[in-house]
Amino acid sequence: MSSRTLSYGKCFLCGETLAKSAVGRHLAKCVPAHEKVGRGRPARLFHLRVEGRYAPAYWLHLEIPASATLLDLDDFLRAIWLECCDHLSAFTIRNVRYERDTGMVDAMWKDIFGSPWPIASMKVKLHQVLSVGDRFTHEYDYGTTTELQLKVISERMGFAPKGEIRLLARNYAPDLRCEVCGRPAEVLYVFEYPYESYCEEHGLEKHGDEGLMPIVNSPRVGVCGYTGPFDESLRFEERIPVGKG
Repeated sequence: MSSRTLSYGKCFLCGETLAKSAVGRHLAKCVPAHEKVGRGRPARLFHLRVEGRYAPAYWLHLEIPASATLLDLDDFLRAIWLECCDHLSAFTIRNVRYERDTGMVDAMWKDIFGSPWPIASMKVKLHQVLSVGDRFTHEYDYGTTTELQLKVISERMGFAPKGEIRLLARNYAPDLRCEVCGRPAEVLYVFEYPYESYCEEHGLEKHGDEGLMPIVNSPRVGVCGYTGPFDESLRFEERIPVGKG
């Protein structure tokens, strides 16, 4: 998807539809307005923005305890956007690479090419390696890689269930259309690039069932064996409401 495409999304706190450029300002007011006071002391929380490094129309805003680990964040990103075949993954923060080796076949890429950065474990806590304003990257799958760009937008003291990552907002599913009939597209033909989008009927008519993959709301759409989250509660295929944006 072109980086020039104007992207809209939904605030999961109040339900409002927002342009991507307005989300940060909106959440600065909406998050404290929807604070749920819990038991015990408030915790230090980071507000993160995550987007496809080369597909920025796909984006998430998250709130995560600063005491959580990079491994916790990696688990969440895999669950909501990435996981297909238990591939390796890595964050790069200030020229240090924090790797997760699942022991799968793409470990060979790490062994062949190596890393220009020092290597560390993802078991480190976020507050030990990140501060407000920091930008960093995430890679999933060293063979057919999906790259993400992250930024620490802000931090605050607030209440959150222990260890929980809260989804604050995310993009609506892109309005891809069938190249034959113009109806909403359901599948991509991935044996040619750029990918071709079709409704299921015309996709099967033109290509059979070879090379067709379901369209899902993720920067990993059409890559490897990715068909969306295993946890149905993490799926969000809603399109922008008519008349909005």
